[in-house]
Parts: sequence; structure tokens; C-alpha cells
Amino acid sequence: MSLRRAWSVDNILNQRYELIDFSGKWADAFGDEVENKGLWFIWGDSGNGKGSFTHQMIKELARSERVLINELEEGNAKTIQDSFKRVGMSEVKRNVQMVKEPMVDFQARLDKQKSQRVVVINSYQYTGMSFRKFLEFIERYPSKLFIVTSQAEGKKPTGKAARDTMYHATLKIWVEGFRAFSKGRYVGPNGGIYDIWPEKSAEYFGV
Repeated sequence: MSLRRAWSVDNILNQRYELIDFSGKWADAFGDEVENKGLWFIWGDSGNGKGSFTHQMIKELARSERVLINELEEGNAKTIQDSFKRVGMSEVKRNVQMVKEPMVDFQARLDKQKSQRVVVINSYQYTGMSFRKFLEFIERYPSKLFIVTSQAEGKKPTGKAARDTMYHATLKIWVEGFRAFSKGRYVGPNGGIYDIWPEKSAEYFGV
């Protein structure tokens, strides 16, 4: 059996990466040198702004990338329409598409040539996948960025598979009180805080 070639220090130091073009409050929270592939994980209790934050992030990424959403929880419900209106998703409408389909069909869609680079799945619990199966799924597409949301129990993702997936993510984002907190490897100069709805977050945290 042949072994893969090991990386030298020079290989690592000279590697060039494609980065997300974050600026403004996004760069303040998550930095301006975030790699544009891999896995990001967002979790939080219902009613704390997780959906709004996810849609704000989609809009920001869609300024430069094509985004595909698998909205397993709500599909094209009015609540999704309302959220799209609040964040102004129409400004990036050419770069955003949404489906609601089982993961086996979703995989067939992603297998197509020129499928979207950024993939959003809401939520992990609705995929019905174990951690190992989900890991195999995302590793099938090494050049894509996956953003996965999760329900929460207390301050942890619901279920062991979701928790294992969270630990695997490079960017972990906890949402509480209409504020998002970076818990992963990307933390910007303000300490990793993004206010989804500043008035509501100030009221919640007593600031």
C-alpha cells in the first residue's frame, strides 16, 4: 500500500488559500481571512435569531458566491419569505436558490457540474444522518463550503451526531439573544460577536 506524501513545513507555509471576502461587522466578528471551504456550524434555541443570522450570512456570502439552501425544516413557508424580506435577500437573488429535498436527492444535485460552491442545510436533525455518514457526505465535495444549522438543548446542539459535527467544524457559531458568538477557529478583533438585531440583543444582555 502506497502512503500519501507528507507535507513539509515549506509546503504548509507557502500554501495559498481562497478566502471569504468579509468586511465591516462580519470581519469584526469572524476576521477577514476565513477559508471559503469546509464546514461551518450554527446552533441555538428557537426564537433567538438563528434563522435571521443564517439568512444575513447567506446574503453576505451571496454577494460573491452562488449559494444553495436545503431548507429541510420549513421549505418555502411564509416565515422564510418574511425573513428573506427582512434581510433584503432580493439584492442577491441571482446567486441564491432554495430546495427542500432528501439528502440522497440533494447529493445528486450537488454532483452536477457547476453546482453551487456554498451549501446551507437547515437543520442537521432533519438530515437523518449519523456523524460518520454526514462526514462522508461533505468530504465528497472538498472545494465547497457547508453551513449547517442545528437545534439546541441548553447550550449544546441536539443529539450526539450534531455535537460531533459541531466539534468538526472550523467555524462554530452559537446564537443567543439575537447575538452570534464565534466559538471556533475564526475570531475577529471584537472577540467574535455579531449582533443580529442590535436593539433586541442590547435588551436581552442588558447593555
